[in-house]
Formats: sequence, C-alpha cells, structure tokens
Amino acid sequence: MSGGMKHAAALDGVCRAFDGRAVLADVAMHVDAGETVALIGRSGCGKSTLLRIVAGLLDADRGRVRATDRIAFGFQDARLVPWLRIWDNVTLGMEADGGRMTRRARRQAAAAVLAQVQLADAADKLPAQLSGGQRQRVSLARALARRPRLLLLDEPFGALDALTRLDMQDLLADLRARLGFATVLVTHDIAEAVRLADRILVLADGRIRDEVRADRSTLDAQGRPLGHAALEEHLRHALRG
Repeated sequence: MSGGMKHAAALDGVCRAFDGRAVLADVAMHVDAGETVALIGRSGCGKSTLLRIVAGLLDADRGRVRATDRIAFGFQDARLVPWLRIWDNVTLGMEADGGRMTRRARRQAAAAVLAQVQLADAADKLPAQLSGGQRQRVSLARALARRPRLLLLDEPFGALDALTRLDMQDLLADLRARLGFATVLVTHDIAEAVRLADRILVLADGRIRDEVRADRSTLDAQGRPLGHAALEEHLRHALRG
C-alpha cells in the first residue's frame, strides 16, 4: 500500500458536484485489504462517480482520498480493441522496469491471466469471435494482468444473461479467494451484492445511508451467506427509504 496504508482505499469527507448539483456529499468509506465491498443505490445516486474518484480518474471537490497505487478498473462494456488479438488486448499498454515489455513477455503475461479466467485457448482470437461472457472474462484478465491490490468494477456483469452472470460471479469469487485483492463492486443487483460482498453500502442523496455486513463464514450451495434472504430484504427496504 502507498504510504503504509492499512486499507486498500479510504475516503473521508468526499464531495463532488456537477454543474452546481451535488452528487457526493461528505462520503466516508474504507475498503480493507482483501475485502469485497458492494455499492448499491438508485440510478444517478453517484455510485460510478465514487468509483472513479477512488480510481483517480476523477478528482473530488473536497475531502481526502487515499488508495493503493495498484488499482485496476473493469467496466460493464469490456472495451476491447476489435482489431487486436485477445492476448494483445489483455496486455495493451503494459510496461515493466521502466520500459516497454517485449512481445514475448506480453504474450506470456497474457497467457497466465487468460488461464486464470478459463480462456487459455482464446489468446489468438479477435474480440468478435467471443461471446459477451467471454469478452467480460478478457476484461477481467486485463485487470488481473496489472496485479492489482484493489479491483474496481462498475456493473461488470449487468449486460450478461442470468446464467453467464452467475458463472462470472463464481469466477470473481474464486479469483478473489486465490489472489487476495480487494474489490469495490458497483451493482444494481441486490442478490449479486449479497452473494459476493463482505459489506454492502447503500448510497442515497450523495451519502452512505446504510451499511450491512454479510457473514461469509458459512455459504449455501449457491455461494450465498446464511441469512441472505433477510439481508436482501433489508437492502430493498433501505433502497425504498
């Protein structure tokens, strides 16, 4: 962590406005190393803005933002360059030791992370040859290639069908368990938040209005924490409130 931080990210008193309209107002939150935090809230409540501020893609108007210097970002749209092979998409722009990586080194790095997302045989394909779920796996591989301590995901599975979405949730949970990175997940899906997160934060009116913790010490056959139904109902009520 940068500066000896004990958190992967920490925000204190963060505010942000657009065209005079406050989107975030005095937001305080933290993400521990290895923890998954889900952000939920109504459309336009500032979830994506908050994620971009954590990533350093957007400046806060006021407040303090601290985060690890190894962050990767994943979007709902995989954002692959259509004319580049998958391995090239995964390692595009990567550098090592202050200089450009060799083609061979990039291919080796791509092969390693593509294997982690179960796409080892797709390295030489073009994005158009892959399904939507496979393209999201490539997007995840591209993030993992940066060896992040903090992975920021903005509705990464929102455009996928239900079964593919569950597969991607399982993959993310497995990778997190094996690699140990922290995650902030923006999602509209309450069930997804409960299935994946250690803590769920409800954002409303520019502030964190509620926080619930999921006890992940015991999971059911679908990978959900015990008491998930009560958690989901609590969160639905919080969103309505």
